[in-house]
Amino acid sequence: MLAITAINHQLQLTDHPIPNPASTQLLVKVAAAGVNRADLMQAQGKYPPLPGESEILGLEVAGEVVGIGEAVSDFKLGDQVFGLVAGGAYAGYCLLEQSLSILQPNTLDAVSAASLPEAWMTAWLNLVEIGQLQIDHHQAGLPAKRVLIHAGASGVGAAAIQLAKSLGAWVAVTTSSPHKQAFCRELGADLVIDYRAADFAAEVRAAGGADLILDTVGGSYLAANQRCLNRDGLMVVIGLLGGVEAQLNLGVLLVKRQRIAGSTLRSQPLESKARLAQALREQIVPRIVSGEYRVTLDRTFELAQAAQAHAYVADNQNLGKVVLRVAE
Repeated sequence: MLAITAINHQLQLTDHPIPNPASTQLLVKVAAAGVNRADLMQAQGKYPPLPGESEILGLEVAGEVVGIGEAVSDFKLGDQVFGLVAGGAYAGYCLLEQSLSILQPNTLDAVSAASLPEAWMTAWLNLVEIGQLQIDHHQAGLPAKRVLIHAGASGVGAAAIQLAKSLGAWVAVTTSSPHKQAFCRELGADLVIDYRAADFAAEVRAAGGADLILDTVGGSYLAANQRCLNRDGLMVVIGLLGGVEAQLNLGVLLVKRQRIAGSTLRSQPLESKARLAQALREQIVPRIVSGEYRVTLDRTFELAQAAQAHAYVADNQNLGKVVLRVAE
């Protein structure tokens, strides 16, 4: 089978044997694979796969089940499925754990399905499980939680805006160009800030501050995040686009009782990923089918165009998700 790997930091299309499913795995003939920042980092040698996992890139897959392990009971040959993998999606065939597999609704095509797992599971993990954003908080008559989402037009950002709004939160986002700002407003953001032209911390503070920050930038945003994070607020760092080092103001941290958490999806244990897949299956997908949530698919590329897809994402051109079409 053909697959994309990084050789000397360059993406190359090479031939690989078709993998064999373990007892709890599905063998999926890949129709589409999502593109993520983690893939870009892996290609640069900065985010290697976990020990024992495939060197082939790709964390999101959609396609047809063409093989099953002996312990698989919930899926059969011919099922159209999608899900999260630890690697291997940029290929003709990919292994997918049964517990991370989701039946593809008839109303979704494979490209749309492949755009969902990483973004929505990341949003759920960090807003609901870590950030404790819950609908019952708002329904109980308590003040709406105030959420700041950086990189609001990214795949994760687009999912997080929709999820936070559906859970009753007030949502501010940072983004850049006018069309990205309009995109975030269409998804429901209450305050959209052009981070190139404005002091986002000052604007968020003027609007009431943030109780929860979802930060994809890291280092260069730490001080500004602290300035607009409210008392007892939580900052969840999920990316390091702005660097790995920053100066932390411990005085502000103590006085305002702020908390900072780091979070990645890829290194989560299988049982945690399975729980997130269940949330995607039961809480997110039905709302996508009903139209309450939008699939935010920006553009597709062919598998052989993976390098162009990576360049497109690296240049911050995407509104939502980018997906590779895979055909053998």
